Amino acid sequence: MNKFKLLFLLIFACIINVAHAQNIYSDPSKPIDQRVNDLVSKLTLDEKVHQMMNSSPAIPRLNIPVYDWWNEALHGVARSGVATVFPQAIAFGATFDDQLIHKVSTAISDEARAMYNAAAADDYHQRFGGLTFWTPNINIFRDPRWGRGQETYGEDPFLTSKIGVAFVTGMQGDDPDHLKVAACAKHFAVHSGPERLRHTFNAMASPKDLFETYLPAFKALVDAHVEAVMCAYNRTNNEPCCGSNLLLDDILRNDWHFKGHVVSDCGAIADFYMGHKVVPGQAEAVALSVKHGVDLNCGDEYPALLDAVKRGLITEKEIDAALATLLKTRFKLGMFDPKGSGPYDNIPQDVINSPEHRQLAKQVALESIVLVKNNGVLPLRNDLPKYYITGPTADGVNALIGNYYGVNPQMTTILEGLASGISHASQMQYKPGILLDRTNANPIDWTTGDAKASNVTFVAMGITGLLEGEEGEAIASPDFGDRLDYNLPQNQIDFLKKLRAGNKNKIVAIVTGGSPMNLAEVQELADAVLLVWYPGEEGGHAISDIIFGKASPSGRIPVTFPKSLDQLPAYTDYGMKGRTYRYMTAEPLYPFGFGLSYTTFSYSPIKLSAAQVAKDTPVTAEVTVTNSGTIASDEVVQLYITAPKAGENPLFSLKGFKRITLAPGESRVVTFLLTPEVLNTINEKGETVLLSGDYHVYIGGSLPTKRSEDLGMPKCAEAVFRIK
Repeated sequence: MNKFKLLFLLIFACIINVAHAQNIYSDPSKPIDQRVNDLVSKLTLDEKVHQMMNSSPAIPRLNIPVYDWWNEALHGVARSGVATVFPQAIAFGATFDDQLIHKVSTAISDEARAMYNAAAADDYHQRFGGLTFWTPNINIFRDPRWGRGQETYGEDPFLTSKIGVAFVTGMQGDDPDHLKVAACAKHFAVHSGPERLRHTFNAMASPKDLFETYLPAFKALVDAHVEAVMCAYNRTNNEPCCGSNLLLDDILRNDWHFKGHVVSDCGAIADFYMGHKVVPGQAEAVALSVKHGVDLNCGDEYPALLDAVKRGLITEKEIDAALATLLKTRFKLGMFDPKGSGPYDNIPQDVINSPEHRQLAKQVALESIVLVKNNGVLPLRNDLPKYYITGPTADGVNALIGNYYGVNPQMTTILEGLASGISHASQMQYKPGILLDRTNANPIDWTTGDAKASNVTFVAMGITGLLEGEEGEAIASPDFGDRLDYNLPQNQIDFLKKLRAGNKNKIVAIVTGGSPMNLAEVQELADAVLLVWYPGEEGGHAISDIIFGKASPSGRIPVTFPKSLDQLPAYTDYGMKGRTYRYMTAEPLYPFGFGLSYTTFSYSPIKLSAAQVAKDTPVTAEVTVTNSGTIASDEVVQLYITAPKAGENPLFSLKGFKRITLAPGESRVVTFLLTPEVLNTINEKGETVLLSGDYHVYIGGSLPTKRSEDLGMPKCAEAVFRIK
């Protein structure tokens, strides 16, 4: 080898070694912060701002592929490939089973990784195919008019916190150095309608309501290390949520020490100057949002950061800090590591819609279905001579999926599920009878006569995502997805009245929907009423199992059903007075925590560890729960506290729940620990305080109110202790 060739090889080797040494970001052995900072240092300002948009372009010179941060997984991987479609999120709340929901989100994240791995192998990098999921929605369902309330876990901050933490930890996995996927707590904060006004609305919340109701679930998820937080469209207390000093700086970053990234809701930055009009234009808007910690722009506004830097509205150093926070998520997801080196890179594709996941979807549906009336008709024999199915939601997929849904080739409708449950000796007939929300154009009625000739008529009714949901989804809603009319469509009530008139046979109403609705006439006309929410791909089978007695209903209502909207404050009023079970004094149609069973449960008196304690001493509360009936069933044991100064403080507050399974005659001791943190209240200044005085403890199967007892729930056990 001549000396020139040798010199060339030495120089080439040096170049390669220097290049590798300089590309610290691609070396998984290096500390993650060092890798992030190295990558940021290699980007131009233009590249930096484009990496801070949800549709992040490729950078070929650095081998960075295109990536879209926008992905959804509210109740299964959504808007992507075939995936398991679990019941809608409101049904998660109705299970009162955080352990089950952790299994669900673990399954969802397994499917997400398997789908991502398959797409990456084919070099597909499309929106909704990534690993950064903008879920869960942990806003408080404070008003039944909000069409997106179906995406939440209900009206209670404690229940929402428990279910939300379970969901996030299952999604993100348990590897200390890697994320399976990234979850996102949304919409921060004080965001629950009106949907039509969300781009201009200013939600006013007192310090007490803010820290007592609207923020606890967000705090719980931050403490559980949720990777992202999405700021909302609206203003809160006069500041746009995506430019809020109070929410983003003081609370999220400074008080809670949140270390993940913040993403704007889609188009929320444009609302600064188009809707809220707090700044004159785009450059001012993007500077304001980044300065307040919004690292990722869902939208197309952040290229204006180039102009903002030129005008001195923001510095490149501030942009670098935001981008570093954002990119850290991609590094934790292993996106810059060699393929196959991460703990989740080899999750097989056969987990997607696997038999195990389908069974899990069915289990959620079974635990979420709420029996709100039963005059003894349920459970039914499955071998009666003739069954009849009718109603506008009997044979439709829309009644199963709610919003933010996935697709699946094996959806089981209510009709299909009931048909699968009957004896081959029995007859079953079906006609839809009516349309969802309008009078039939054809006056000929064959349905009523058929129903009267049947032993049992199943009426599948209620609402679907056509009538409630997000502003662009609910295409049959005149109110941008909200439900300003609390009643069911009148044609459905008229239809049920026709079916009932002169009909002495049994009528079972199966009600779909994701929000409270006026079911007073349904309650009166039907022999049994099942609230099934949007029950997912196995919903039909789960409903069949409940109706024919293969399972006992055990779901609980996670949001109060008022008798009418007249019982509530104005929709635009974000004060909690008169709202939810915690502050509502009017008698509801169905109270929070309510749900009937096929068996009966009895509760022993409560045993407290002490009748009087100091402020730093926890208290244990113990009851014995007995299945005093003849059918094995789950019971949802609920613990409520009434703190001193009830009325000024919540009338009741859920502070514990446990789902247990009991055979007939079986008993179990259930214990709750009441720590000072559990017993704290929030004063008018928003400060956390532990009051002296008497604390009433209630343990039972529902909210401890007369309305619950009138609807068939046993009286809750009660005890009192004093904090000195």
